[in-house]
Amino acid sequence: MLVDTHAHLMDTAFAGDLPAVLDRAAAAGVVAMVCVGYDEGSSEAAVKLSEQYPQLLAAVGIHPNASGAARPGAFERIEELAQHPRVVGIGETGLDNFRKRTSPAVQREWLLRHLDLAARRDLPVIVHNRDADAEVGPILLDWAKSSGGRGVLHCFSGDDDMLAAGLEAGFTVSIAGPLTYKNAGGLPARAQRVPLDRLVVETDCPYLPPHPHRGQRNEPALVRLTATRLAELHGVTVERP
Repeated sequence: MLVDTHAHLMDTAFAGDLPAVLDRAAAAGVVAMVCVGYDEGSSEAAVKLSEQYPQLLAAVGIHPNASGAARPGAFERIEELAQHPRVVGIGETGLDNFRKRTSPAVQREWLLRHLDLAARRDLPVIVHNRDADAEVGPILLDWAKSSGGRGVLHCFSGDDDMLAAGLEAGFTVSIAGPLTYKNAGGLPARAQRVPLDRLVVETDCPYLPPHPHRGQRNEPALVRLTATRLAELHGVTVERP
């Protein structure tokens, strides 16, 4: 049994065939999927999908690239949604120094707001980190030590220091399709260093399809390919309990 811990099934890419996508996920042994919000509207949609399909759960939050354009009151709406019984996480939130659609100061402010909400709701925070290892690591360490909070390093692609900081902070490391790419770089070696009980897998669909599906729409059924590669790196089978 597999869980896709990070999917965007509310994306328009799935508007025409979501039931078929869910059927293929079930056939691949994917028993649950977390629909992760990236702005106010997608967070609301994630909650609605989780009400409609029992195998879906939701996470609510505003992505760093969307935080600069969020309307007044948007975070208060996220706080309301976070009380829904189908919501199992806060995010995705974090820092993004690649797209730079939102100023670093605003991104940091919104990250701290999400961390505070996660601690108050006793829910894991889902952290997006792109080219921001040096800033994200210390923030998460300080927060985890002061609040006892927990979280997930979404689609991990960080360096050695980021991995060490995340593990010290008690975070779970989530591995996505890039683990299967020929240009995976240091990711396989870092994934090997994470204890099995601190690892999860995700698709980030419709993005980042694993090999040999690059260039196609990603979907939850394909998370098995990432899980299989991760199991190989750890010398176990994907069926291991």
